[in-house]
Amino acid sequence: MDILLSIIVGLLYAAGFYMLLNKGMTKMIIGIMALGYASNLFIFIVARLTRGMPALIKSGDSVMLSDYADPIPQAFILTAIVIGFGIQAFAIVLLRQVYMKTGTANMDELNLTDKLED
Repeated sequence: MDILLSIIVGLLYAAGFYMLLNKGMTKMIIGIMALGYASNLFIFIVARLTRGMPALIKSGDSVMLSDYADPIPQAFILTAIVIGFGIQAFAIVLLRQVYMKTGTANMDELNLTDKLED
């Protein structure tokens, strides 16, 4: 299972970097999203996947007798998902505004500031 998830993380990173190298802003935003998902999945894998291991101590026990799933990486991933969603929403709105002002979403054409009209 860990090997399969590691391959998926590698593919997501490769796809994200490939999309970042494109000229279109839409593909760049999708690349940033893929990199965020790959990073979250990487943290999830590093936190070790365990099945059937309790995350809480049973009543009456002072310490856990077996391994348990650490809730901190899961909380970190949840926070990263929320922050990533906010950044994606901002990037989409920014892309829309740039397209409305310049008429293009191509990064090579955005260095020409003559298209901007006040």
